[in-house]
Amino acid sequence: MIQPFGFSEAALRRYSRQMILREVGGAGQARLAAARVAVVGAGGLGSPAALYLAAAGVGVLGVIDADRVELSNLQRQILHGTKSLDVLKVASAQARLEDLNPDVKVVAHAVRLEAANAREVLAGYDVVVEGSDSLATKLAVNDACVLLGRPLVAAGIAGWEGQLLVVEPGRSACYRCVYRREPPEGSVPTCAGAGILGPVAGVLGALQALEALRLCLGLGAAAGGRLLLFDGAAAELRSVEVRRAPACPACGVSSSKEPTES
Repeated sequence: MIQPFGFSEAALRRYSRQMILREVGGAGQARLAAARVAVVGAGGLGSPAALYLAAAGVGVLGVIDADRVELSNLQRQILHGTKSLDVLKVASAQARLEDLNPDVKVVAHAVRLEAANAREVLAGYDVVVEGSDSLATKLAVNDACVLLGRPLVAAGIAGWEGQLLVVEPGRSACYRCVYRREPPEGSVPTCAGAGILGPVAGVLGALQALEALRLCLGLGAAAGGRLLLFDGAAAELRSVEVRRAPACPACGVSSSKEPTES
């Protein structure tokens, strides 16, 4: 039997715990089913983010990653398992997400985003979740989202710490307002160099999913205009106000309308 908003009995049971929320309901669940979200990076951040987005019933979920699953990934990249070693991450992610929720259409993009292709790949999505481990990729994705007018939920992690920034083009600071240019090679710690505790990735990835779902529901970003800073060692979450930089090469008043090279 089909219920109001076109949901089957099975769908109503699947999503019942979130549909009873005043902010969701049937209309909100229908919005989620119509939403298209891209997750850049099927790693430590993308794993929890994609799992929660799929579980919530996002209609189309794009997963973008060019890497294959390695043994060192499995300590934090919970989309993948031992049987997926040496498999493309997007293929492993697609199998897991479709098993979790067959209602969701998972689109696998086995590519590495850069200035030359980010705009084309991301154009078909409403919201972008960025969880790569490359600042060059983050800047390329940021620039594409600003040009396309797509909200971006970006995060980064290392050691016990993580950061999250929501970019709402034309309204809030973009990623380049905070990180203007790619720093010299080796100057920014990575998970491989600084280490990472798995649950830190889980906390930031879950926050990314939360903000992406808010945007899909039309609620706006709770963290808009703020850079969230998580310290897992101290169990602290704080925020710093960030403002658009007038001279930002991506979103500033004098910026061009073409992608900016990092």
